[in-house]
Amino acid sequence: MNSGEEQLTSNRDIKKKIRERYKGISEDELSVIPALPQDDFFDENKRKKVAVYARVSTDDPRQTSSYELQKNHYTDMVNRRPNWDLVNIYADEGISGTSLQHRDSFVQMIEDCKAGKIELIVTKSVSRFARNIIDCIGYARRLKAMTPPVGIFFETENLYTLDPKSEMLLAFMATLAQEESHNKSEIMNASIEMRFKRGIFLTPPLLGYDQDEEGDLVINENEAKVVKFIFYEYLNGCSCQTIADLLTQLHCRTKKGNYHWNAGSISQILQNERYCGDVLARKTFTPNYLDHKAKKNKRDRNQYLQENHHENIISRSDFIAVQHKIMNSKYGTQKFLPNLDAIKSGLLKGFVLINTKWAGFSVDDYIAASKKVERSIQVQEETSEEHLPDEGEYDLRGFEIIRAQFISIANRISIRITPNYLFFSLEAINKFPEKTFIQMYIDPIERLLAIRPCRKEDKYSVQWARKADGKYIGRQIASSAFLPVLYELMGWDIKCKYKCIGNLKTAKDQKVIIFSLSDFEVLIPKESLQDQLNEENAISNSGKKNIVAYPKEWSDTFGTAIYDHPFEKDAILLSEDKNIETESVEYKNVELDITEPEAVNNEINNLITYFEEERNGNAIGK
Repeated sequence: MNSGEEQLTSNRDIKKKIRERYKGISEDELSVIPALPQDDFFDENKRKKVAVYARVSTDDPRQTSSYELQKNHYTDMVNRRPNWDLVNIYADEGISGTSLQHRDSFVQMIEDCKAGKIELIVTKSVSRFARNIIDCIGYARRLKAMTPPVGIFFETENLYTLDPKSEMLLAFMATLAQEESHNKSEIMNASIEMRFKRGIFLTPPLLGYDQDEEGDLVINENEAKVVKFIFYEYLNGCSCQTIADLLTQLHCRTKKGNYHWNAGSISQILQNERYCGDVLARKTFTPNYLDHKAKKNKRDRNQYLQENHHENIISRSDFIAVQHKIMNSKYGTQKFLPNLDAIKSGLLKGFVLINTKWAGFSVDDYIAASKKVERSIQVQEETSEEHLPDEGEYDLRGFEIIRAQFISIANRISIRITPNYLFFSLEAINKFPEKTFIQMYIDPIERLLAIRPCRKEDKYSVQWARKADGKYIGRQIASSAFLPVLYELMGWDIKCKYKCIGNLKTAKDQKVIIFSLSDFEVLIPKESLQDQLNEENAISNSGKKNIVAYPKEWSDTFGTAIYDHPFEKDAILLSEDKNIETESVEYKNVELDITEPEAVNNEINNLITYFEEERNGNAIGK
């Protein structure tokens, strides 16, 4: 017998043994121990501890009847069954069923089930129990797995969860309930969208306003005084918490009639555009109809703005000024809204003084401030090929000044710029010996940055150095308020750092260092370029965090035409015997007419007097 025949015989023997084993034995030789009967919902001989769950989704008074009818109906239903003992009626009123958030009665009912207090839950329908598939099926399974198991009876669907055949139908009904909520959410959003498109806005209760018969906002004079006080105090430099404490001390009422104020409510009032007469609809939206969590609308949904919708309490200019101060609050409090100062004459003519702690000015503001000064056109006329050398002077037309970065920038006056701070080289600090404070200026049109030594008490002074062991060393200048504007002006990448070269200029014993922002060395984080590097480059740069790079347009030239170079323009100006003057002209946004500080203080004093008089009669806000 060959190996194939032996294998066939072996398989036949195995199959024969299996057949013999599965013939089993006679049923007469076995004793059967019967299982306990399965729970029968309709069994009237077994006592059950029963709970009733009722829910309505809104606080609308018209829903109160549904809420009461549910409770009364199931109370009667339990009482009609002699074997049912009512444990409790758990009811959530004005709560959505798409999540468990705020469904306190539901959560308590589940806890009582865990404690063995409940054996059966009776509710109207699957949608009353939960409109979320995961919650509905999840809790049904969790209750079923308890000892003893807890069943749920859905009256409308005639569905009992302890029935082994119930889960597929329950999953189907829960899906329908969730989709119904989805449809309602879509319909509601579409309705709101149509309202907003027609300028029909929601008008919740708002301090300072009442509503007339048509729902329009009309000023409440007493409450409006509180609103004005809040805005004027913030303009005057007070924090939200300080304003809240003052209103509490003055016994002023909130919109709800309380006497206690908090910083959060003050912040909301200060940012509400309705106080300047406008309405901005859909500042928040709910991306998920299941969890109902509101999200700030950052252009994710359409917004609708109607200006001059109603009578204002605060002028538009004062409101905008407050928004600037709020935006800048994390960088330090200002006594009053600052202005931009542009230098009127001299070498720094057209330069704008930089406030490193103020984030309320945009690129356009700096450019407009610089243009406030009538800029000289002489430099522009006497540059490059149009420049005519004087008699005996070398004609340098066609020559370029080689960029320092192509040679070496070590031991050069330089500035390192990051998205959060500025840092000047030791060579720069040594040009202003024993001067630890400087003022910074920017020419946003010529893309130049200038610094000059100053006293600590001078306007917008910043400390750029400190003395240690008899020597002056550099100090980082934190400026996360101003630097985003600089990055935007230059079109720089916020992930990168930049390094620029500076030149010292002296005129009549005054010194200033000017940096050309257009001539920069960029430090690019290596990890941001790793995908673009080949393996060899990646290894060669393995010990460095940053990769040094230069602007692409530099590849075709050695530098800048000599008469076009910004520092040569400075030389032309200096040749005219110009001083490094700091006399400035104040720039204000022409669109803003902010209440003057003196008028703000007078108004605050008048309002405090009014509040104190009214406090005696306990009538503020009423």
